[in-house]
Amino acid sequence: MGKVELKVQGMTCQHCVNTVQRALSSLEGVSSVSVDLPTGLVEVELDREVPKDKLISAIEEWGYKVVNS
Repeated sequence: MGKVELKVQGMTCQHCVNTVQRALSSLEGVSSVSVDLPTGLVEVELDREVPKDKLISAIEEWGYKVVNS
């Protein structure tokens, strides 16, 4: 369906990466999540339409900040 890239602040370790991956992967329509810890770039592959604000909320619920959306 498509791909969404988000820049996330606040991730400092592999545990943070795993948390963000789990939060996004739990959403219906998300087929895969790739996180680059050094840059904070999160790439989300979608197999159907998922509102960007829903992706952002899933990340920010865990205390991380999405800085470009």
